Amino acid sequence: MAVTKDNGALSARNNAAGSSEPGTPGPGEKTEHRGSFFGWDLHGNGRDIEPGGVVKPEERLSWPRTIGVGMQHVIAMFGATLLVPTITGFPVNTTLLFSGLGTILFLLVTRNRLPSYLGSSFAFLAPLAATQAEGFAAQLGGIVATGALLFVVGLVVQLAGRQVLDAVMPPAVTGAIVALIGLNLAPTSTGNVQEQPLIAGVTLVGILLFTVMGRGMVARLGILLGVLTGWGFAFLSGGVSEEARQHVGEAAWIGFPHFETPEFTVTAVTITLPVVVVLIAENVGHVKAVSTMTNRNLDDLAGKALMADGMSTVLAGSGGGSGTTTYAENIGVMAATKVYSSAAYWVAAATAMVLAFIPKFGAAILTIPVGVLGGATLVLYGMIGLLGVRIWMDNEVSLTDPVNLTAAAVAMIVGIGNLTLNVGSIPMEGIAWGSVGIILGYPVLRYLYDNFGEGRYIS
Repeated sequence: MAVTKDNGALSARNNAAGSSEPGTPGPGEKTEHRGSFFGWDLHGNGRDIEPGGVVKPEERLSWPRTIGVGMQHVIAMFGATLLVPTITGFPVNTTLLFSGLGTILFLLVTRNRLPSYLGSSFAFLAPLAATQAEGFAAQLGGIVATGALLFVVGLVVQLAGRQVLDAVMPPAVTGAIVALIGLNLAPTSTGNVQEQPLIAGVTLVGILLFTVMGRGMVARLGILLGVLTGWGFAFLSGGVSEEARQHVGEAAWIGFPHFETPEFTVTAVTITLPVVVVLIAENVGHVKAVSTMTNRNLDDLAGKALMADGMSTVLAGSGGGSGTTTYAENIGVMAATKVYSSAAYWVAAATAMVLAFIPKFGAAILTIPVGVLGGATLVLYGMIGLLGVRIWMDNEVSLTDPVNLTAAAVAMIVGIGNLTLNVGSIPMEGIAWGSVGIILGYPVLRYLYDNFGEGRYIS
C-alpha cells in the first residue's frame, strides 16, 4: 500500500506522536500566551535579550527600545511603500496613511498574534499601468474589488480550517514560496547596488558590523543604524541630488492626504483581479515564515490574515491609496533582531499615520539613495530566501524525494528568474507563476508518484 508523503519526510512516528510538523507544538502543548489585548508582558528586564532568546509577539522590551524597533520597521518599509505610489502616480501621503491603518486593522483581526506590517503591494503595478487610461477612480475600483475577493478567499479558508492549508500547502510547497518571494526581489537589490556601489557598500558594511559586533539593542537595531550610516555618507559624499534636497526644503510641514472615491468599470476590475493570486501567496507565506521564526503553529491565522489584508486593501482603495500586502522587508527585520513583538508594529503603524500628515518627512525619506536601499535589501531579501530553506529544514523536507526536488526546483527558478508571461493583456510575473505552479502542480506530481512511480512501493 502506497503512503502519501505530504512533505517527503512524513513518518508514522510523527503521526503517532500527533505532531503535524516537526518543530511545532503537539497536542496538549501550549502554543502561545493569551493575555489582555494590549497587555504585553515585559521581556526579561526590558533591556536585554538572552543569547538565543526571542521577544515573543505578546512580549515587549522597554518602551524606548520598542519604539526604536518600531522605527526600524518604518525605515524598512518606507522605500518600497512610497516607491509604489511614486511609480503609479498615486498620492504618497494617502498611501502611507492607509498602510498604517491597514497594519492596525491586521493586528486587530489577528489579535496581535501575527506581527506584520502592511505596505504597498508591488503586485498592483502591472494592472495599474494597464488601466491608466481608465482613470484614477477606476483604478481604485479594481483595487477595492481585488481586496473584496481576497477577503472572501480568507473567509473560506477560515471556515474550512487549517487542514486546507495542510493539504494545499505542505512544508515542501510553503518553503519554496517563501524562498522565491525573497529571492525574486534579488535583481532589484543588486540593481540598486550597481547604481551606487560605494554607498551600498558603506550601508552593507555598517549593517553587518552593527549586527555582528554590536551588543544589546545596538545589534537589534543594526539595520536601522546601518541605513542611517549609509544615508549620512551619501549626504556627505554628494550621493543625494540637489533637486532632492530642494524638494525637502519646499515641502510643507503639515498637510492633509488627498482622498478619492473609487469607480467600478469592467475593464479595470477584470485586469486587476488576478493580483489576488500573489496576495494569497504572500500572506500565507508570511504566516508560515512567522510560524517558523517563533516556533509556533499559526496556520489557524491564515484565513484571518487573508481577510485582514483584503479589508485593508478595500479600505485603501476606497480612499485613494494603493493596495496592501504583508511585507517581506519587515520579516527580514524580525529575523535579524529576534524581536517579534506586536507592540513594535503598533508603533510603526502609528508613526506612519502621523508622518502621513507631514509632507516634509515624506520628502526627506525619498532622499534615501538607491544605494542605501540596495545595501540594506541585500541582507533583508536574502534572509527571506533563507527563511524558506529553514522551513524545509525544520520540517525535515527531503530533497532526495523526486516530487519535492522537481516541484521546488521549477518554482524557484521561475520566481528567481521572474518569468513574465501575459494572461490576455495582463502580465503575470515570477511570484505568481512560481506560487500558482507549485500549489497546483505539487499534488498532481505527488499523486502520480504515489500511484504510478516508485512511491507506490513504499509502505
